[in-house]
Amino acid sequence: MPCELCGRECKGGKEAIIDGAKMFVCPDCMKFAEASVQPEPVRTSYAPQPQQFFKKKTQKAERDIYKDKGMERELVTNWNQLIEHARKKKGLTREELGFRIGERTVTIAKLENGDLRPSDQTIAKLEKELGIHLMEEIKAVPTGTQTRAQGGFTLGDFIKTEK
Repeated sequence: MPCELCGRECKGGKEAIIDGAKMFVCPDCMKFAEASVQPEPVRTSYAPQPQQFFKKKTQKAERDIYKDKGMERELVTNWNQLIEHARKKKGLTREELGFRIGERTVTIAKLENGDLRPSDQTIAKLEKELGIHLMEEIKAVPTGTQTRAQGGFTLGDFIKTEK
């Protein structure tokens, strides 16, 4: 079997841990090993594992996953223009703004051009430094997930109304 470190064919190789990875290495490469892997002892007697009894899970009511993740706010549509306008209003250069919030000048330029969406942490820094609001509350939109018995639309009804 070949050594996984040097690639040479070896007969007396062993498993060893090198840089956190378990590898099969030749005796020459064993000097790089952090530890030698000992074979696991074979269990000769059977010891039953204690049984655990689980409660039957009851079906939970549907929940809004966006509220659970703190996603009740979203980035405003003209966020890049707001950032640039607020920066210029404060009389800051891109370099100065980047220095104040701990971002690179290139990042500020990409944000203002709309090429890069800011992370939540960057949004918080920009809002604090520039005194603007880049996030808005998400408004509930009816999904129209009614059944036919309740008088809702089907996909076929929608297609017919579009024609």
